[in-house]
Amino acid sequence: MNVQNFIHDLSYADLPPDVAALARRCLLDLVGVAASGRRTDLARIVTNHAARQFGAGEGRGARMIFDGRRVSPVGAAYAGASLIDSFDAHDGHALTKGHAGVAILPALLAFWEAEDLALDDREVLACIVIGYEIATRAGIALHASACDYHTSGAWNALACAALGARLMKLTPAQTREALGTAEYHGPRSQMMRCIDYPTMLKDGSGWGALAGVSAAYLAADGFTGAPALTMEAPEQQALWGDLGSRWYILEQYFKPYPVCRWAQPAVEAARRLMATHGLTGTDIADVEVRSFAEAVRLASARPATTEEAQYSLPFPLAAMILRGRLGADEITGAGLRDPEVLDLSASIRLIEDPEICARFPAERFAVVSLATRDGRRFTSDWTQAEGGPANPLTNAEISAKYQALAGQLGDNRRQAIETLVTGMGTGAPVADLADLVLAPIGEAA
Repeated sequence: MNVQNFIHDLSYADLPPDVAALARRCLLDLVGVAASGRRTDLARIVTNHAARQFGAGEGRGARMIFDGRRVSPVGAAYAGASLIDSFDAHDGHALTKGHAGVAILPALLAFWEAEDLALDDREVLACIVIGYEIATRAGIALHASACDYHTSGAWNALACAALGARLMKLTPAQTREALGTAEYHGPRSQMMRCIDYPTMLKDGSGWGALAGVSAAYLAADGFTGAPALTMEAPEQQALWGDLGSRWYILEQYFKPYPVCRWAQPAVEAARRLMATHGLTGTDIADVEVRSFAEAVRLASARPATTEEAQYSLPFPLAAMILRGRLGADEITGAGLRDPEVLDLSASIRLIEDPEICARFPAERFAVVSLATRDGRRFTSDWTQAEGGPANPLTNAEISAKYQALAGQLGDNRRQAIETLVTGMGTGAPVADLADLVLAPIGEAA
């Protein structure tokens, strides 16, 4: 199936059952992450900025996720992707070294609202799958052809443009222009700069969503921007030739913790060691981590902000060792100022291991060694983070994660969203789902 046909003709009936199930899982997980994202300073700043600078204009506009204010669809997509990106617990893909869904859901909601579409649940799931398949392939293609490591917004922008082309029924020619414009304007920002100097720039997905949604509307008005070389270059053709038969959405990972995926192998290794040997935080005198180079660069030991905590390896590791948990409370507010966690974090040694480096990015391992105050030492096996295709989270674990992240929605609203999402695929209207996700937190949807 070629790209144009895949974007415009794929239906829910074409989706294998496991693909449809993954789309529901991605949707529920993203909604939970967005709900927790409302706790962050980044989300507050960005949604207020969108309300001031991205007015609804001539149309009806679109509501921002868990905010309710109407802005332009470009502004709603930008704010929504920034909101999800602000709480670093969303899904990703190993070979893209980044994230697709963070931009896909906000773009889908923005087009849905702004164009006043009557979508059923099967069309929503089909759109989610289209977004993941386009974004993931574009990300792999960009990493294979560009000399620098760019943020996710550089390639998830193409998925946002593809969804706009489908939902606004652009012609094949307009779709090609939209994809080319999204690729050209997708933010090719330097990912490792944000690793070394963590700020609210995060993974560029807010600007990726903005670029992709803009590209679709520009193409509808006759703007030209083709070709998208990540799709049309001869050396990329094999990557796109299996659309509709190979499903990259099945290869997504789901994060147990709201920090960079690269830190999570070490966190998981320490958690297992502590549980296996009955250790508590007060037992630990020394911590050493061996991992791949990119993980070792997550070296912010005394983070002052949520962003620095999310792009740290020693800090979340210290929180897991001392507190036995790693959630929103550990990376926001008072959790950032816990003196015991900060002191342990500053003492942790990070070592680059050449053998582990050779397995990156397809595999990400860490080995953690814990020394106790009474002279014992325990060393983990090579450990990967939980939640990948080889060690997926169970449905119960995904549900528990969602329920924990969406706690501030209140019991009725939180449960209503999960019930709707897990039941999708019957062809039923889903306007209620949009209202539940877009109304402000604290109000009945």
